[in-house]
Amino acid sequence: MCQCRSDCIEKPISLGFKWLGHLIGRHPWWFLIIPLFISAGLGAGFHFLNEREVDDIEDQFTPVNGLAKKERAFVQGHFQEGEEFSHLRLSTEGTYASLIVASSHAKGILTTEAFKEILDLDRRVKEITVQNMSFGNICAKTSGECMSNPILDIVHYNASKIESTVLEYPIHNTGERKIALAPGVGGVKLKQNTVNEIDHAQAIRLFYFLKGDPETESLWLHAFLKTFSNSTGLETVSVSYFTSISREEEFKKNSDSVIPFFSVTYFLAITISIVSCLSLDCVRNKVWAAQVGVLSAGLAVLSSFGLLLLCGMPFSMVVATAPFLILGIGVDDMFIMISCWQRTKVHLKVEERLSEAYEDAAVSITITTLTDVLAFYIGLLTPFRSVQSFCMYTGTAVLFCYIYNITFFGAFLALNGKREASNRHWLTCMEVKQPQPNELDDTNDSKRNICCIGGTYDPVTGTEKEMPVDTFFKKYYGPFLTNNLTKACVMFLYAGYLAASIYGCFQIQEGIDLKNLAADGSYVGSYYDDEDKYFTEYGPNVMLVIKNSSFPYWDNRAREDLNSCLQRFRDLSVVSEVPSVSWLHSFMNVSNFNDENEFKNQLNEFLQRSNFSQDVNFTNNNIHASRMFAQTCNISTAVDEKEMLNDFRKAAENCRTSDYVDLLVYHPAFIYFDQYTVIVSNTIQNIIVATVIMLCISLLLIPNPVCSLWVTLAIASVITGVAGFMALWDVNLDSISMINLVICIGFSVDFSAHISYAFVSSKKSSGNERAIDALYNLGYPIIQGAVSTVAGVVVLSAAQSYIFRTFFKIMFLVILFGVAHGIVFIPVFLTFFGVCCQKSDVNSGPDEGLKQQHADNNQQTYEQ
Repeated sequence: MCQCRSDCIEKPISLGFKWLGHLIGRHPWWFLIIPLFISAGLGAGFHFLNEREVDDIEDQFTPVNGLAKKERAFVQGHFQEGEEFSHLRLSTEGTYASLIVASSHAKGILTTEAFKEILDLDRRVKEITVQNMSFGNICAKTSGECMSNPILDIVHYNASKIESTVLEYPIHNTGERKIALAPGVGGVKLKQNTVNEIDHAQAIRLFYFLKGDPETESLWLHAFLKTFSNSTGLETVSVSYFTSISREEEFKKNSDSVIPFFSVTYFLAITISIVSCLSLDCVRNKVWAAQVGVLSAGLAVLSSFGLLLLCGMPFSMVVATAPFLILGIGVDDMFIMISCWQRTKVHLKVEERLSEAYEDAAVSITITTLTDVLAFYIGLLTPFRSVQSFCMYTGTAVLFCYIYNITFFGAFLALNGKREASNRHWLTCMEVKQPQPNELDDTNDSKRNICCIGGTYDPVTGTEKEMPVDTFFKKYYGPFLTNNLTKACVMFLYAGYLAASIYGCFQIQEGIDLKNLAADGSYVGSYYDDEDKYFTEYGPNVMLVIKNSSFPYWDNRAREDLNSCLQRFRDLSVVSEVPSVSWLHSFMNVSNFNDENEFKNQLNEFLQRSNFSQDVNFTNNNIHASRMFAQTCNISTAVDEKEMLNDFRKAAENCRTSDYVDLLVYHPAFIYFDQYTVIVSNTIQNIIVATVIMLCISLLLIPNPVCSLWVTLAIASVITGVAGFMALWDVNLDSISMINLVICIGFSVDFSAHISYAFVSSKKSSGNERAIDALYNLGYPIIQGAVSTVAGVVVLSAAQSYIFRTFFKIMFLVILFGVAHGIVFIPVFLTFFGVCCQKSDVNSGPDEGLKQQHADNNQQTYEQ
């Protein structure tokens, strides 16, 4: 038979684990106590948890080196905010509070009754005082007065005038100046036979900008939130409110909301572990082992998190989901180790049993740990700090899980083995009677067996008796799955799964909705809903910045190039017909000079008497940079935001073909829109890099190259399924789901690698027999691990947070599809082609005879 193996690494690892198992079996107490002391010491790092917590949404959920951040740096470096406040010219969102006042009444919001309540709300805002400082002391000022809301200025703060005042939209001309009403009046319907006169409106938005001491600003904003959180007494209108600190404030509350779920999760994990390891044999029962396995995962979280907190690693709120995941991973390896222990000969010494169990489990749990850890650490390549934080904490915790499973849990397994060797009861530790050979299969008196007789084993193999589920996989499920008709059905099912997955991949929406960072029912969500409902007709005013200091503004040809460039922006579907704000256009209307000196002389006078002084960096008689503004429209969805950003940047790039114009585009919202430019490419990059690494690990540790390829294909298949079905389950591709797709890479390896390794290691001759043997050995541990992992995250489905619900949804899909590949698809696929054989396969006949001889010897030993 063929000899095609790659076990040069697999064998040394197995031998190393065999030696380690023997060492732990001989000295279990050291390996049990030392991890406890390490955990206690590293756990001191939780003292720094509050210091390490980060809740800056821009820092955590936008690309670290996003282009918009570089554009903002240029704007801030070349344009200084003047004494006259201008919201239009801010390089950031600014510090502000806002109210959206809406009316569902047929008459709309432009009624005397509604405006009386609006003016009352305005009065309440301006009466808020902190540290003896009112709004008037810290407000952003224009012409020495607090920046006001234009709609209130138009009616001169007299509610009775609103019904008789003619309002033009989106620009209202008072005769003295033009006022932009689009940001403040929403849900507008124009009168018939008029161009821009408002007939009906549903909402008014009020802004209150601050410009003072940061501490005082924060206190005032908190007082604002407190005032309107208990707002009552409104009869004709409804109010939603928001501040510039609201997202961060609500984001911080999310992590606190999941703390009660931890106790429920660990209770579920312990319960499931105990039930799945429960046995009617009062000696072979693994109840305590199951509980210690859960404890081992908890110690891993304590140690890893404590270590990273001591090292100063930032703790993002999304890391709060990691313990739920770690619990499932740690318990999964525990089930594998218990299964391997149960397949060892019961009459061997404890250290020999543990040595064989370690040798059997070594490669399987090492493959899954390596793939999980590397998948998480590959996530550090992403440009999102929230993803980096999650991956660092979770990857390190998985590593500690592996170490503690080998040492702490293995040591307890040895101590538990010593109890079994002395035939003592699992609960009382009292020595009980061992059944005689003729009683080994006697189950008539189950009560007596449970309480008084224990230590049964299989007299043929000399190992512990099979679990009923193992028998099910061996006698029923395995033969059924390897039936030709079933294989055909499996292939048909897989084709349907793949088709649905690919369809879903084309339905993926990109980007995170900022309101989803707040909990359900938060006032932030209400404000964003009202904003989307009433104020999407006109979007942000985008800066068009001429950044080359050598641009000759006085040259006719240069201005023609600039006008051609600006025309490209005006031709965009997302740019409104509203005239753009342009200092150059206004200047050339009053002074059309082609001489450089005259142009600069007149420009200096123009900037001093106009409101464009902040739009031109004119120092040392040189124009270093200048900016204009383009009004966007109809930006209501994430797709619109992405297209608008791409269209503006593409138009700016096309302008650079000119000999004169070097343009950049910027708006504070672009900082968040930048995620659309990197989320897909980075996700694909991570998946490709991780898949290649997983293939290398599989090739090194699974002693068969063909099976390693099947594991790699399983990764691609599971990721495709998760990505497709998450889109069909209303989950966007954003930094939160990117975290879960990183997890998906590791988990998609776990189940398939376990089965593939068991398939290759099987001593059976045919592919069908190998598949049945692999399912018999690892089918139940895989089910145990899957159920425990789902139990670890299922409570998050009840969380009042998009972040945690998304985590549950994708983890559920990962586990579901991972298990489907592990115990349905991969076993069938492995039987289709000629799989390279282990050396042991050639001698399968003598092995079987030797196995029977050992069984006979065990039976004779027992009878003696």
